[in-house]
Amino acid sequence: MTVVVQQATAALAQIDGWIAVEERREAERRRGVEMRPAPPDWLIQYGLNRTNVGAVHTGDCWAAAKSGRCRPATRQQALDAQRQQVPPCIHCRPDTALGILD
Repeated sequence: MTVVVQQATAALAQIDGWIAVEERREAERRRGVEMRPAPPDWLIQYGLNRTNVGAVHTGDCWAAAKSGRCRPATRQQALDAQRQQVPPCIHCRPDTALGILD
């Protein structure tokens, strides 16, 4: 009977260790999310040579995230790009968000 108790105690200790590790991982993940900077409100997508401007996006646009060629921009920079005929993203419609189109 004592062997069964010892094995059960060891198994519980092992499970407690696993739980502690997972709780630490979750706390680290939450800290990482809390410390992450806020996404920019506007993004400007550049071409492959990094000089051609390809599109204007809102900061939460999924298409911009997939392109990997976007840089954060201020509202004024996004407005200026739109005025210079840089096309708006067809998915997030930053021209509407900027108040250029209603």
